[in-house]
Amino acid sequence: MAKATSFLDSVNHMVDRAFGTMELPPGLPDEIKHTNSVYRVQFPVQLHDEIKLFTGWRAVHSEHRLPVKGGIRYAPVVDQQEVEALAGLMSYKCAIVDVPFGGSKGGLAINPRDYAEDELREITRRFAHELAKRGFISPSQNVPAPDLGTGEREMGWISDSYRMAYPNDINAIACVTGKPVTQGGIGGRIEATGRGVQYALQEFFRHPEDVKEAQLTGGLAGKRIIVQGLGNVGYHVAKFLRQEDDALIVGVIERDGAIYSEQGLDVEAVSEHLRQTGGVENFPGASYMSYGNALLEHDCDILIPAALENQITTENAARIKARLIAEAANGPVTFNADQQLYKMGKVILPDVYVNAGGVTVSYFEWVKNVSHIRFGRLDRRLQEIRGQQMLDIIEKMTGKSVPHDLATPLREGAREIDVVRSGLEDTMREAYRQIREVRMSRQNVPDLRTAAFVLAIEKISRAYLELGVGY
Repeated sequence: MAKATSFLDSVNHMVDRAFGTMELPPGLPDEIKHTNSVYRVQFPVQLHDEIKLFTGWRAVHSEHRLPVKGGIRYAPVVDQQEVEALAGLMSYKCAIVDVPFGGSKGGLAINPRDYAEDELREITRRFAHELAKRGFISPSQNVPAPDLGTGEREMGWISDSYRMAYPNDINAIACVTGKPVTQGGIGGRIEATGRGVQYALQEFFRHPEDVKEAQLTGGLAGKRIIVQGLGNVGYHVAKFLRQEDDALIVGVIERDGAIYSEQGLDVEAVSEHLRQTGGVENFPGASYMSYGNALLEHDCDILIPAALENQITTENAARIKARLIAEAANGPVTFNADQQLYKMGKVILPDVYVNAGGVTVSYFEWVKNVSHIRFGRLDRRLQEIRGQQMLDIIEKMTGKSVPHDLATPLREGAREIDVVRSGLEDTMREAYRQIREVRMSRQNVPDLRTAAFVLAIEKISRAYLELGVGY
């Protein structure tokens, strides 16, 4: 049996495929592709009467822009290759959506469910200390964020640890993003990746030619969608697509299995059932299968893998029936499976674009932190005054009152979360337009994934050449 392609190899193969369509100076492709540095640390933590040893990593893929950016994940299977692969994706992702960061990623080999909150706090603070003293946490050099197994709680602990270690750093609060709003976070960060997936799908359906290529018609309304993973990303994209786009979430895949209903699932109810029971089994009104990944192969219009990497491989690619795959997770489709799906006529919205909502809103949070002012503070009331003046003019000229439901949006200035959502939507729409332009204008770029990597590589290579790095 042939050896399975690793996540890192899969990412590099996709990058090499994009390089093959381009003409770059000798040596530059290697500089762009390979990880700049990896820090591996082992550290002890005393938990009650026992000293335990933990292993973590922080990889820096590219420093063509600073700071570098990327989440920290807590998972028992995390290793150096995974962290390097994710760091690379972050470099390309930031370039695609014009976020001026390089790529980085961190990981701690730990199952957070095995530890109480006070134990996890001590482990996190020690890990943060080990990274910060080597410059792998810094508002100007390396800015982590949440990832699998971490959230705003962990980011709050890391932020506090950094500020205690560097009390004279005026921008210390910007050392991580994804913090609680009360600790310098930003409205809309928790939903950001899922919201970005929604905006990516909305933009795709604005292009009838692309929709036709996926053998679909119309818009998102009524589309049958299967979501793998109802964590933070999967939950939010499923919720928004159901509530705001009238899509049908017909299937949900979780750790303990999968549920399916042709009539559509109530996402909030499924999420609550998952929270209370730890799984989706016995959810009322839906059929259940214990081997959840079998639902990846079920007939649907859109498949959204929002869990882990390497979920669609050469083992199951031939049985995938979805017309459109939107990669909300990082690396859910392997390189070889990607080629197989392309030959089958499937359309894939690639992870390197689709899940960039998280880093986009992280960028907004970082800007908020280093500028030391929240969005909307200077102009929200001005917007309200201008809106009221407009209403007064309309009512004076027409002699009629503007209905309440039409007047209210004009009377209200933009909140921080409104600004964030607006900026995220603009980012996702513009990025898709650029990816599409690359694909449509070049005969040797066959699909959206290759086009996305070409776009990223062009931007990164331009930065290297303009800076004169290595030349």
